[in-house]
Amino acid sequence: MLSERSRKNLEGVHPDMVAVVKRALEVTSIDFTVTEGVRTPERQRELYAQGRTKPGRVVTWTLKSNHFRNPRTGFGHAVDVYPAPINLSDPQLKRKLELVARAMFQAADELDIPIRWGADWDRDGVFGERGETDSPHFELWGAI
Repeated sequence: MLSERSRKNLEGVHPDMVAVVKRALEVTSIDFTVTEGVRTPERQRELYAQGRTKPGRVVTWTLKSNHFRNPRTGFGHAVDVYPAPINLSDPQLKRKLELVARAMFQAADELDIPIRWGADWDRDGVFGERGETDSPHFELWGAI
């Protein structure tokens, strides 16, 4: 079931991605929360500065994002999710994010909605082989 926070963060996200998130929550072995949906360019610049000109670790590698509203569709095409409760220092976080990813891919396959994951940008099933580390990130892929 979607938490209030997740519902709020899904506002403006493409209905296909919302459907994947909702179905993933039904099939998941681990609960998760949508922490980001649609972003403004200002928010993206703020995140980009993190680890560069502001304190913290680098969390994004681009000033462009599928979190922005797509001018063609009017929706954001990406979400960031974390296992609930959120604990960034959890030694099992990577494993938990992989469990969330399994649920997201199962949901996407069931709904015939192509997505890709920030830990497997090339969608070859090998996680992080090219340094992909954006494990909370999922986006619509291909047809959109």
